[in-house]
Order: sequence, then C-alpha cells, then structure tokens
Amino acid sequence: MIEKINLDKTNAWPFVEAKKILREKKISIGKKGKITLQTGYGPSGLPHIGTFGEVARTSMIVNALNHLTDIPKEIITFSDDMDGLRKIPDNVPNQELLNQYLHKPLTSVPDPFKKYNSFGEHNNEMLKNFLNQFEFQYNFKSSTVLYKSGFFNSTLQIVLEKYQDIMDIIIPTLGKERQKTYSPFLPICSETGIVLEIPVLEILKEKSKIIFDNNGKKLEVSILDGNCKLQWKVDWAMRWYALDVDFEMYGKDLIESAILSTKIIKLMGKNNPSGFAYELFLDEKGEKISKSKGNGITIDQWLKYASPESLSLFMYQNPKRAKKLYKEIVPKAVDEYLDFIEKGNNQNELQLLMNPVWHVHNGKMPKEKIIMTFSMLLNLVEASNADTKELLWKFVKKYKKDISENEHPIFDNLISYAIKYFQDVIKQKKKYKKPNDSEKNALKALINTLETCNDEMTPEDIQTKIYSAGKENGYKENLRDWFKLIYEVVFGDENGPRMGNFISFFGVNETKQLIKDKIK
Repeated sequence: MIEKINLDKTNAWPFVEAKKILREKKISIGKKGKITLQTGYGPSGLPHIGTFGEVARTSMIVNALNHLTDIPKEIITFSDDMDGLRKIPDNVPNQELLNQYLHKPLTSVPDPFKKYNSFGEHNNEMLKNFLNQFEFQYNFKSSTVLYKSGFFNSTLQIVLEKYQDIMDIIIPTLGKERQKTYSPFLPICSETGIVLEIPVLEILKEKSKIIFDNNGKKLEVSILDGNCKLQWKVDWAMRWYALDVDFEMYGKDLIESAILSTKIIKLMGKNNPSGFAYELFLDEKGEKISKSKGNGITIDQWLKYASPESLSLFMYQNPKRAKKLYKEIVPKAVDEYLDFIEKGNNQNELQLLMNPVWHVHNGKMPKEKIIMTFSMLLNLVEASNADTKELLWKFVKKYKKDISENEHPIFDNLISYAIKYFQDVIKQKKKYKKPNDSEKNALKALINTLETCNDEMTPEDIQTKIYSAGKENGYKENLRDWFKLIYEVVFGDENGPRMGNFISFFGVNETKQLIKDKIK
C-alpha cells in the first residue's frame, strides 16, 4: 500500500491524469459508479504501434487510478469499423480485390488476407491479438455492431433533434464548397452499400428519418439501426455521450476535432471527457506513421527484437514529445529499461513512483541484477560470433561463473533478442574501418598493452590501461578519437561499449586476437 503523502506528491504523468479525471469527472463518476476510459482505432489499415501506445498509456492511467480509488474502471477500445474504405492500403495483398469496395463500410469489404469475414474484422482481430499479447484489460466495441444493434439509436435521435445547432458548429470550419453538401449523417446506400456523402433536403424528426438529395433523386433513410452513420467529429461526440466516456487521449492532430466534439456533446446535454493530447509517432524520415503506408517499425518487429516491457517503457516516456519509431532505436530503449530497473533497487517509495518501469510493471518492480547493457550484449554477439542462445550463455559464464539463467530471466531473454537484432539489423549495416599505418601502429600498441592485463583485473583497471595506450600513441589531446578508432575498426561503428567492461566479459586474450584479426 503506497502512503497517501507520496500519492499526493508524485507528479508522474499517469498520476497527474488520474487525479485530473477524478477531479473533473467527479459527478459523472459518482452517478455511474465506474470510470470509463476510451481508446479509438480506425481499422482502415493494419494496427500500428501508435495504436498500441494509446492503449498502453491509458492502461498506465488505470494503474494510477487503482492506487487512488476503489471505484471500478473500464477501458473501451473502440473500432470505427463502419467507416468507408477511402483508399487501398499499400501493405495488404490482393489490392485489386479491394478496388470495387472503395467507400463501403470496412466491415462490408472482403478480407484481402482471406482469413475473416471482412477487412474490418481482420484488422479488429489483429488489434485484439496484439493487445492480448500484452495482457491489457479492455472491452472491445465495434462501431458496426453498436450502430446496427440499435445501441446508438437514442443518442442518434438527440443528434437529429439538435441537427441545426450541430450544423452551426461545424459549417464555419468548412470550405465554401464543402458547406454546400455537408451533413452530419451519412446514409448507407441500400443498392450499392456505399457510405454516401450527399446533402440533406428534409429532416423528419418524428420518424427519425432524413430525405437526402442523391444526385437529383430523393432518398429517404432512417437514421436508426445502422442505416446511417455519423461524420467523424459528430460521431466522436455521440460516442462519448452514448458510452459515458470519462477520459480519452488522442494525437495532437486531433486537437481541433476534440474542440468541436466537445462543443457538440455539451450541446447534447453532457460534459466532454477529460482529455490528453499526445505528440505523434514518426518514422526514421520524420514522417507521421500511417496505417495505410505501414511505415515505421511494427509491433511484431519490436517484439522480435526486444521485450514487451521495453516497448511499454518507450510509450511511457515523454508522451507530449514527438517520437521516432524505427528499428535502430530499439537498443537504446532496452538499455533505458535496464537502467531504470537498476535505479529502482535503491529508490524510496516516492522515487519509485517517478520511475517509468514502476508504471510499466503496474507497480511491481523487477529485482533482477543487471549483468550488462543490451548494446554491450550486441557487441559480444558480434565479437564471439555466437549464433545461438546456448553458445552465448556459455561465453558469458566463462568469465562470470556465478551467473545462472534461472536467476536472470530478463538477461536470458535479452540474449535471444540480441542475436536476432544483430543478424537482422546491425550486420547488414556494418562498415569496418581499414586503419592507415599510423592507426595500425597505435592498435598494435594496444595489443601490447593488453599483454600486461589478465582476466582477474577489474574493468576500471583495464579501461585505465586502454586510456594510457591512447595517450602514448598520438591521442593524448583527443581520447574520443582514440576510442572512435577502436570502435570503427573492431565493431564497424563510430560508437561502442566501454572497453574495460567489454574485455572483462569477452576476455583479454580473445580481445587481443579480435584486434589482430581486424588489422591484418
């Protein structure tokens, strides 16, 4: 049980948001007897890592709420799967199959992977599978199911009742041409199945119907039971209202939409949820990650190279700062995860509440002693030429005899990840420097220096010897260039491990041979 004084003091963002929800939504929560948090997903493309981030961060807020109140909490993961297919995603097969289904609801579009009843259902299942891997607690809701079952009917009637007032909110935000045809309601054509964007001729409130102008022909459609769906900003407000949502986070690109949806839900008679705008996820080129493009690193790729917890940590940190998501950032994220575990061993309760890994593990900090960084492990994979977990463990134990797999489950998993990451990502990009005569002589001097070292020496003592070798062989004024030379020749990179630590694991004789092989 965390002391109340520490809960009051902490300014970790999940606690800040949790306290804001309890403050801003106190009356609503009191009436319902539960706290409803929502995350949204548009299944027009395969689920990407940003979708995961929204659920992960919302789950961290639920964890904070669990320490602040006993009121039940629910995360709704809502899929807007009744939205029309606007374009064919680049990263799906059988694209020609989808062409004839453009503008139809995603749950009416065939699955190009031929596994499920529709493209919408396929992407929904992909999302649920991803979220289940991380053991998130959530309640999945399908837009198609809620529209067609009549769940939204009473709220849709309120939208129809407030039709003109809603138009007065939306119309000033549109261009002149769009203003002429805009309607909050989008009828589903009974003949073609297409989601139509056509102007309204007449509102029949008593019948819950609308007469539209469909290319000069009158089209009378009920707004109930999935015969119509709402335009995005109105739909968002309607969903908040119908599901009694207390909190939702969203990307900063949706801030303007959130402002309009807030005006609409207030017009309908309820207050908007507490909100949180996060920065966007970018690929290595700085472009926004897109479901239809499939750019950036995927959830599957991350989980191939690193633990789910390292991904959750990446999502925790600086949610209001734009993040680049690509394969090369994985080692840094893993090393930060290990570093926070190490720090947690010496932190008091208040400090632990500020430790990101506390939030990643729902308050249950791992106690494992960290053997080495992921970056160092990657160097060890390369230097030892180990291509199996067993071989690398054998190598580590040769110099650290008191280490066992059972006592180091995190490190045990890291070994598997490191081998895969090195083979798939690092090996392809290695560029080893060919040293000139002067540089070669300096490295030979380093080999001679290592002749005076042994495996019983501390990493610090070995590091001091390496410093001395650099100073005595032309690098006295710039030791950074000395280590850069070692890294580029030995590891094929400008950056590398702290050499004293590396040698203490890899072995003095093995390191001498490694350098000799590289300068032949």
